[in-house]
Amino acid sequence: MSFPKTDTRVSTSGRTADKVPGYGIQIGYRTLSVRVEERELPAKPKASADPADAIASIDVHLITPEDVYTRYSTHPAHGLGIAAIQRRSKDGKNTISPPPTQYWKKALNYVFGGFNFLMWIAFILTLLSYKPLGQPDPQPFVLGVAILLLLVIIVSATFYALVDWNASRIMKSIKSLIAEDASVIRDGKQHQIPASDIVVGDVVVLAPGDRVPADLRIVQASSDVRFDRSLLTGESDTIPGVLDATSDNALETRNLALTSTFVVQGTCTGVTFATGDRTVMGRLVSMSGEKKFKLTTIQKEVWFFTKIISVLALLFFCLSLLLYGVWLRTTYPGYDTTSTAIVNSIGCLTAFVPQGLPVCVALSLTVVARRMAKRHVLVKNLATIETLGCMSVLCSDKTGTLTAGKMMVENVAFFDNHLSVRNIRETVSKAAQPTMFTALKALHQIARLCNAAKFDAATIDSPVEERAVKGDPTDTALLRFSENLSIPSLDISAVSLLQSWTKNFEIPFNSRNKWALTVVTDGNATEKHSGSAWMLVKGAPDVLFTSCGSVLRSDGTSIPFGESEKQALAALQNEWSSGGQRVLALCRKSLDGFKKGLPPNDMEELLYSEMQDLTLVGLVGIRDPPREDVPAAIETIRRAGVRVFMVTGDFKLTAVAIARQVGIVTQQRIDTIDDVRAVASEKTPPMSRHAVKPGENDPIRALLLTGEDVPSLTPANWDIIAGVYSEIVFARTTPDQKMKIVEEIKYRGDNTVAVTGDGVNDAPALKAADIGVAMGSGSDVAKEAAALILLQNDFASIPVAIEMGRLVFDNLKKVTLYLMPAGSYTEFMAVFTNVVLGMQLPMSTYQQVCFCITNDVVMSVSLMYEKPEADLMLRKPRNARTDRLTDWRLFVQVYLFIGLMLWPTAMGMWFLYMHQQGLGFYDVILVYNKWQDGWQGYTSEQLTNFVYVGSCVYYVALVFGQYGSLLSVRNRRVSMSQSNPLWGPRRNLVVPCSMLATALIAVINLYGPGLQRIFNMRPIPGMFWGVPFCFALGILIMDELRKLIVRTYPKSFVAWIAW
Repeated sequence: MSFPKTDTRVSTSGRTADKVPGYGIQIGYRTLSVRVEERELPAKPKASADPADAIASIDVHLITPEDVYTRYSTHPAHGLGIAAIQRRSKDGKNTISPPPTQYWKKALNYVFGGFNFLMWIAFILTLLSYKPLGQPDPQPFVLGVAILLLLVIIVSATFYALVDWNASRIMKSIKSLIAEDASVIRDGKQHQIPASDIVVGDVVVLAPGDRVPADLRIVQASSDVRFDRSLLTGESDTIPGVLDATSDNALETRNLALTSTFVVQGTCTGVTFATGDRTVMGRLVSMSGEKKFKLTTIQKEVWFFTKIISVLALLFFCLSLLLYGVWLRTTYPGYDTTSTAIVNSIGCLTAFVPQGLPVCVALSLTVVARRMAKRHVLVKNLATIETLGCMSVLCSDKTGTLTAGKMMVENVAFFDNHLSVRNIRETVSKAAQPTMFTALKALHQIARLCNAAKFDAATIDSPVEERAVKGDPTDTALLRFSENLSIPSLDISAVSLLQSWTKNFEIPFNSRNKWALTVVTDGNATEKHSGSAWMLVKGAPDVLFTSCGSVLRSDGTSIPFGESEKQALAALQNEWSSGGQRVLALCRKSLDGFKKGLPPNDMEELLYSEMQDLTLVGLVGIRDPPREDVPAAIETIRRAGVRVFMVTGDFKLTAVAIARQVGIVTQQRIDTIDDVRAVASEKTPPMSRHAVKPGENDPIRALLLTGEDVPSLTPANWDIIAGVYSEIVFARTTPDQKMKIVEEIKYRGDNTVAVTGDGVNDAPALKAADIGVAMGSGSDVAKEAAALILLQNDFASIPVAIEMGRLVFDNLKKVTLYLMPAGSYTEFMAVFTNVVLGMQLPMSTYQQVCFCITNDVVMSVSLMYEKPEADLMLRKPRNARTDRLTDWRLFVQVYLFIGLMLWPTAMGMWFLYMHQQGLGFYDVILVYNKWQDGWQGYTSEQLTNFVYVGSCVYYVALVFGQYGSLLSVRNRRVSMSQSNPLWGPRRNLVVPCSMLATALIAVINLYGPGLQRIFNMRPIPGMFWGVPFCFALGILIMDELRKLIVRTYPKSFVAWIAW
């Protein structure tokens, strides 16, 4: 079989041959030696203070690699020496300084942001009401209210600043947990060092998935090396890396690897020419200034709610003043002065302002960040957590995500014999003749030489299992296996093997070919054509079987690889795969007359043409056990109504076996593409793409699709896949197919899709998803593409993050529900009765302002510390498109239930107090300007004192009535008896503390001498302290009855309108 060319081959100029024991780039890469003769080098560019000039002056890409080594006094094989490293490290760490913060902009946002701009309007108007509008007899009360409003602004701004600072500090501490390493050649050895320790002149080795740690001049490269420069240029297309300049412009040439770009394919080596702030990215950061602030999802929704509330507040404020100006002032002269009318109307501004809401939104970032930090989860922004609360589909990679990523070779097989790795030595030693297992030597050769993984030089003296390895898990497993395998009777030894063979060319593994290739030659041969050469290939059995013409027996003899032999080994592959093993085929082919000096393209053409009549040496079974925490986590995620799909590049039977082990697949029958097409031909297409989702009562169905199926799927097929199946395994998929799967699922059913992964091949899907989740041990590309990183590879953190996302939204909804009955209802009714119904103001402007910025804030903040309700992870995922923070059900609860009990009780206490003073209902309401000296036989001083005490009665009734409202909104369905704030799983001691705090504030307000004198606060009769508790209890009991009906009759009208 002939293979088509792809972009994944590796080529080399082949100037020098690299011995296998060496480090860095294998010989499959272009290498250039340093020329001995002296030459005149271009002068180094002069440093410039202007970042743009400094970037323009870069010329390292215009000189040859030999000149690069000379300019930076380094060496391709030895790198920098210790003395040079110590001297150059004095230039500073290789870190980019964050852009300067424009604190004046932040300060303006703190002072005027949120509802503070309404407070500024209220403050300015109150100040004007004191003077000049209050002259000739300005009231100290008005000045006191103005000072109070100013204090509100100062306290709010300070709180926003503290929360912002604390959240930034937490996020910085979490991000510092990400260790970024780099592979460098120093003193002739390859080392893994912190990326921040790189100095100019360091020779850096890059592999697929690596983040480029500094600005590098590429001096060695595989022909397929490609970089993702989207962070730098904003363009998603990858660009190739080359050795020679393709442009005079340093930003456009392709022989530079710039900081914060990624290697997505191939490998290369580069010499560091700039670090830290002197890199191109560092200079661009200094030019770009502060990062633009972006609102998160909930912040946008709250900001929208804020604008609506603010418009209503201003509308009613203006309406109140208009009514005074065109009606009250002329019809009832003397009822109010202009100054008093303005101050009373300010109640409209304060009443509608839920001052606690923006505080709670700001606080939620700190609370969530702190909780996630304890789980060692890096959340890049709050929007990630909010979106996680909406997650309806989780597409997970297998290797390194669902599995531990600690692969071990478990079995090897030849055509006529199977061996357990654990018993290989014992089996060979017991054999009558060791030559019965001669094929082991060929298998060992392929496993060790056709391998891109390498031991870290720092741990080379440690036991094999403890050595650090740079490479993917599959190559790592083969590397450890081949290093451990030593059978003297068969001349199997890793040390002698590495000394005997030299690598000449490589085509690395990629997700399209599904195989890797290495050409090796006899290391002792010196002439260009002398010595034996072998083409070693490893890859997926189902892909390579068609290219094999013969197969080895265990004694080393070969037989034709016919249909029966193919079926026998395919059956073995299926058996191992069904047990959860990853199966690889190891093949080889002799290359007689191999020419080392061919140009890269010619070499590549030759090897692709040779990919036929291979000899199948054997099969290798590699086991990667599932992570211990995965089955329980997936069970929790599925209970939360989230469908979990597996999307992997592995063989379909291996994928299904692991999916069954971790709980992704639970059904015995698994449908295939044929079943999908059959259902699609029978089922009526949905009216809307938003309706494409499984119904609550639909049976659970499982589906297995492969990468071959994906391109042929029609929109109708995708409707069936997304709308019928709850358990899906996508096997043998490429990165492009993974991305297409995510996009198709996102398009249907209002799905919010999360993707987990750790490899380079997962990066496109991670970017395409609503939420990308990367493992901390994953590639730099995956971690950059993800929005959330599990630093300790703890899959169990995902359901916790989902719960946090739902909790944030749930608690903010409770805050809104708590604030609105008192603010936009009870306080507003006080202003309404004064302006429209001619009654004295039952709640003074001071009391309204004080209630908004003390009681409301203190009590609402306690709700942000609420723990999840028992059924939070049993509810269906929130639909981000239709489920809003405030909907009609919430307004029903606010205005037709809690609010309809709260304001009449507070108003009733006002009328009760007036009744005790001998003033009936109609002696208080519709009075307008009659409320003056002599009204109903009372003096002006007595009537004024009645109003002062009555307003305090109203205020206290509202304070304690809110207790019932607070306890009611803590739970949506569960009874208070099962989730009280004092003990048990829902304990929240901040609730009773906030209640006590608001009671103390009320006592201070009523009995503080200065407050009595300036703000006309008065002590109230004892009964008015006790009766409001009964009202609070009544509100709580009524809500408990509502919840009981909802739980008992979930299909009832009451349950339907429940929030």
